[in-house]
Amino acid sequence: MSENSKPTFAQPAWLITILAIAPAIGLGICRFAYALVLPDMRESLGWSWSMAGLMNTISSAGYLIGALAASTAIRRFGMLATVKYCTATCIATLALSAITHDLAVFGLSRLISGVAGALAMISGGALASHIAQAQPTRQAYYLSLFYIGPAVGILISGFVAPFVLEWSGAGSWWIVWALLAAISIAMSLPLPTVQLSEPSPSPAAGTARTAIRVGPIIFYLIGYTFFGAGYIAYMTFMIAYVRNAGAGAAAQCAFWTCIGVGAIVQPWVWGSAMAKAASGRLTAMLLAITAFGALIPALAGGPLVLAISAAVFGNAFFAVVSSATAFARLNYPPSTWTSSIAIVTLAFSIGQMLGPIATGAITDAFGNLSFALIVSAAMLVAGVVACMIHTITPRDETPRTEPLRHGRRA
Repeated sequence: MSENSKPTFAQPAWLITILAIAPAIGLGICRFAYALVLPDMRESLGWSWSMAGLMNTISSAGYLIGALAASTAIRRFGMLATVKYCTATCIATLALSAITHDLAVFGLSRLISGVAGALAMISGGALASHIAQAQPTRQAYYLSLFYIGPAVGILISGFVAPFVLEWSGAGSWWIVWALLAAISIAMSLPLPTVQLSEPSPSPAAGTARTAIRVGPIIFYLIGYTFFGAGYIAYMTFMIAYVRNAGAGAAAQCAFWTCIGVGAIVQPWVWGSAMAKAASGRLTAMLLAITAFGALIPALAGGPLVLAISAAVFGNAFFAVVSSATAFARLNYPPSTWTSSIAIVTLAFSIGQMLGPIATGAITDAFGNLSFALIVSAAMLVAGVVACMIHTITPRDETPRTEPLRHGRRA
């Protein structure tokens, strides 16, 4: 497909909604639900906070591997097939998590789910971008619909995990994983029914192949790396923080679902702004709001404060992910969207890999989960600074792509 041609898809919103099932399972459930069972797993299995954080670092390492392998996997299997296969793999890792008490096996399941989650996210995001071209005036809105997926997964796990753990008692974390696996199977049933004619990954005849230049966007990528580290620290340890404050299942559910609700409404709050994401200023602003949301519990306590923190954080941090995808889509031609989305996801996953283990080690050292909040907010603020540095880079020094062979610059 040439860069200037526009695809035609019937019911693009419905198609993208079905594709959103993949990140709902791969991220919203496989990745983020770990925070809900982390306290019970840590107490039942005798883990330190560093070990608990390490399990999410392993998941993030898998995400990094998936980001690196995304372009190759998509070229070999196609975007839609990659989404379907990787969603099934994520469900299998949920089942594996339920049947093992072995640290190495559980770590392996986290690694595999990270790989599969990244592949599903990148391939689904690239496919959603192509589908969204069917109605150019609503592209940003359609793309935001895809990123509702993880929020739906957060809502589902938030309604399930706290109550199952409270009703079943200590050591019942494996029941949560088993139940989430069963729910994910039911959620995934519409995915195999989707059949699409995908755009060709090959460049049009007569055009030069292009490579994405990383140098001109290096500060944006650094900022997005800090975002990955800061947000995952909050998402990994906040339920433990809430639980340590004496909150029961209902309060934990309320907190977690506030994150999900905040994320679900982000397309309507920020959707129109995504068309202006090319400069990086929108990402910087959203990072600042995310940092504020993460810092709120360290400034004051109480259920209302926690709910506000969760809603603000959830709304802004999911919008950051949407803005990064929009940044890639607006700065690069369609033929390089898969690669450009993979590059920003790569930066994101490096941060995700470092954040949990570092925050867990700091918590072990100081013996107080409040430090997790402060570290999370500090990393997010560092991301704001880096993205703002990118915005002052002269535009004539940030070409979108460069030819690998003879031909004019894209």
